[in-house]
Amino acid sequence: MDCVIAVDAGTTGVRALAVDEVGTVVDVAYRELTQHYPRPGWVEHDATQIWDHVRSTVTEVAMRRHEVGSAVSAIGITNQRETVVAWDRRSGRPLHRAIVWQDRRTAEMCDALRAQGHLDLVRSRTGLVLDPYFSATKMAWLLSHGLTPGPDLVLGTVDAWVTWNLTGGPDGGVLATDASNASRTLLYDIHERRWSEELCELFGVPMGALAEVVPSCGRVGTVVAAVSDTPGGDGALAGVPVSAMAGDQQAALFGQACFTPGMAKVTYGTGSFVLLHVGDTPPPPTEGLLTTVAWDLGAHGGDSPVAYALEGAVFATGAAIQWLRDGLGIIGDASEIEALAASVPSTEGVHVVPAFAGMGSPWWDPYARGTVSGLSRGVGRAHIARAVVEAMAFQVRDVVDAMRLAAGRDVRALRVDGGASVMGMLLQLQADQVRVPVCRPATAETTALGAATMAGLAEGMWGSLEELSDLWKLEAEYVPRAGVAGVDGVHGAWLAAVARARAWAPSDGS
Repeated sequence: MDCVIAVDAGTTGVRALAVDEVGTVVDVAYRELTQHYPRPGWVEHDATQIWDHVRSTVTEVAMRRHEVGSAVSAIGITNQRETVVAWDRRSGRPLHRAIVWQDRRTAEMCDALRAQGHLDLVRSRTGLVLDPYFSATKMAWLLSHGLTPGPDLVLGTVDAWVTWNLTGGPDGGVLATDASNASRTLLYDIHERRWSEELCELFGVPMGALAEVVPSCGRVGTVVAAVSDTPGGDGALAGVPVSAMAGDQQAALFGQACFTPGMAKVTYGTGSFVLLHVGDTPPPPTEGLLTTVAWDLGAHGGDSPVAYALEGAVFATGAAIQWLRDGLGIIGDASEIEALAASVPSTEGVHVVPAFAGMGSPWWDPYARGTVSGLSRGVGRAHIARAVVEAMAFQVRDVVDAMRLAAGRDVRALRVDGGASVMGMLLQLQADQVRVPVCRPATAETTALGAATMAGLAEGMWGSLEELSDLWKLEAEYVPRAGVAGVDGVHGAWLAAVARARAWAPSDGS
C-alpha cells in the first residue's frame, strides 16, 4: 500500500508516522526535544533541533517504507501551536530560540494591553484573549529584545518553519502557514480570514515578516532532494508533495472524524485541549473559551470548506505526570501512575492544581501557580498521584461545562486521544464528571492521523469526508457510573482548590 507521512512536531518531541490507506499507523520514528528554561516561567526550544529531528524522523520512516515497497504519496504537517520561531530567510539561521506556547514572559505586556482597552478588539477579530499563550506578544518581545525588522526577517509558527525547510529553505523554500495555525497568533482576523493590519500595528509586528496563509488541505510545495540526501537516505523523499498543515489540536479534531457541528474531542497531551465543532460561522466571543479556525479544506472541502471550533485549553495535564516523575520522583515512569493512583480509593481530600504556567480555560489566569492542598499525616505518594489524575478530569469538566453554556446544547459524547487516554481510570473519572460517554478510538494517534488524512484527501488517496469517517473505529467506551451528588461534591472541592491557586504570583517578570 501507498502511505502518507505525518510530521508531528510537538512540544516534547518530533515524530514521523506513516499512515496507510485504511488509516492504520504502520511506522513511527521519534526524537525527544530538549526543553530550555532560562528563567522561571520561560520555556524555549532550539529551532535547529526541531528541524533536525523532522529531517531525521521523516527520512527514517520513508526509507523503511521504501524497503517494504510502499511509496510515500504525501506529507502532512501538524505542530505545537503558538510557539514562535524567528529566522533569517536568506541564511536560514534561527535568530533566537523558539519561544514555546507555555512561556509566560509576556504576561505584563498582556496586562498593559488589557488596561489600555484593547481586549474587545482582540476578542472580536481573533476569537482569542490577551494571554502570553498566543504568538503575537512573543513576536513583540523578540522585536524589543534585539531582532531588527527587515526583508529577511521571518516570524512564524512551527508549521511554517518545517514547511519552509522541507521545500528548500533559503533556496526557494515555500513560506506558508495555514489558517488553523494563523488563528492562534492574535494577528489573524477569523472573520475576514486574513492577517489584520490593525492587529499587526497594535502588536508592532511587521506583516512582511509573516508567512502567507494557505488552506490547511492542499499542495503547498514539494520536498527537495537535500532533505533525505543523507547516508542511507538516497533522496527518497525528493518530489513528495507537502499537502497539509494544521495545528495539533485541530488535526486531532479532524483525525477524530468530528466533521459535523456538535462533535467534540479532548486530547490529553502536555496539556489538555477540548474542541467542539461549531460549524462554518464563528460564534460570538465566549467567556472562558476560545474561538478558532478548525480547518480550511480549500478546494477539497465542498460548499463549506472552513470549519470553526470552540476550544478550551488546559495548560498542564501530562506535564503534571512529568512533574511527578522528574520533579518529585514519586514515579519512575509515566506508565506507573495509573496503578499507583488506583491503589487508593480516594485522595483523602488532597487536591493538586497543576498551574505551573498559569491557568488556561475557563479561568485565563497567568498568575495562578501550582498548589498541593489538603495534606494530612496519612497522605502518601498514591494520594498525590490520584489527585493528579483527578485534576485532569476536573479541568476537562470545567471546559465542557463552559462549552455547554456557550453552545446552548449538550455535548453528546467526548472522543478522546493523547498519551493519557490509555488510562481506563482517567476515562471513567472523565465520564463520571462530564456525564456523557467517553469514547476512545482504535487508533490513538489521532493528531497524526488528522494531518495524514488531510494530506491524503488533497492528493486523492481518500475522496471525501464520508470516506474518512468510515476509518474511525471505536475501541472502548466509558459511560457515567457514579452518582451525580457525589461527583458534584468532589468537583466543588476542586473548585475551592482552584480559587486558592489563582492570582498567586504578583508578576511573571519581563
